[in-house]
Amino acid sequence: MIIDIAALTVLPTAFVLDLLLGDPQHIPHPVRWMGRFIEYAEPIFRKRMANDSRAGLAFALTMILLVWVGTVASVYGAHRIHPVLGWSIEVILIYFALSTKSLRQAATVVHGALNRDTLSEAKQRVAMIVGRDVEGLSRRGVIRATVETVAENLVDGVMSPVFYAAIGGAPMAMAFKMVSTLDSMVGYKTPLYRDFGKASARIDDLANYIPARLSMAVIAATAQILFGSGRRSWRTALREGGRHSSPNAGRPEAAFAGALALKLGGPNSYQGTLVDKPYIGTFFGTAIPDHILQACELMYLSAFLWTLGCWTFSSLCAVLVL
Repeated sequence: MIIDIAALTVLPTAFVLDLLLGDPQHIPHPVRWMGRFIEYAEPIFRKRMANDSRAGLAFALTMILLVWVGTVASVYGAHRIHPVLGWSIEVILIYFALSTKSLRQAATVVHGALNRDTLSEAKQRVAMIVGRDVEGLSRRGVIRATVETVAENLVDGVMSPVFYAAIGGAPMAMAFKMVSTLDSMVGYKTPLYRDFGKASARIDDLANYIPARLSMAVIAATAQILFGSGRRSWRTALREGGRHSSPNAGRPEAAFAGALALKLGGPNSYQGTLVDKPYIGTFFGTAIPDHILQACELMYLSAFLWTLGCWTFSSLCAVLVL
């Protein structure tokens, strides 16, 4: 039995690289290329298919398939040139799929602005990482918005890409990032995308379904390690995780609410329209700036434990197959 040690090091190396480098803005990034590709291809599919729902489905499936095929070809070609090059390409692509450090950086910038009592700056910063309107947010509203996006993006930006990288390497991780990018660009329930973006939104819901639910246990375990609040986190996630318009986002948010004893959710304005959402963690306390730092600690350790678990599982599977 010969175990490919290099292959087993791809995922942990990519994760460590993300913790060290984050998301440098000055270098080419595959996700930004995906965004440009979506902008280019969308009008082509709209023009060639009269039915918006069918066009949106064909569009989403084509984009995802092309990214997966392109990544498979890139990794295979690199391995054919030299194994080290192939390993490096896999590591870099999975690294680009992760956003652990960049998520913490974005949240801590908001925390810094709040500590300086510059609410207007904090609103500007939080507007870069949330989809809601920020003009009417109070100080506590900014804190809740930041914690909620840390919780939700723990799944979408870390857990899900790690999960798919463990299952299918860089091609699956990149395919997931296309799914996520499609949802963020065309998955809105606006008149323009109500029908065309429906498939993209549903595929994103499906792709995040398993990681979102498994995240509750990981977050609860992390909350117990950090704050001794694992049982409260788990119970809140089970009891209130379904109180969200998204079938997935409520799970990690409720787990964070229980872990931090923090009231999240509630009504928010999106593109000028007030959306009446229920609160999560109704009986918990109000938000203070330090909740942002605690959420970042919870996110970081949860990401590490999740990556360790996925890597261990994929390594055992590789050994058993051999």
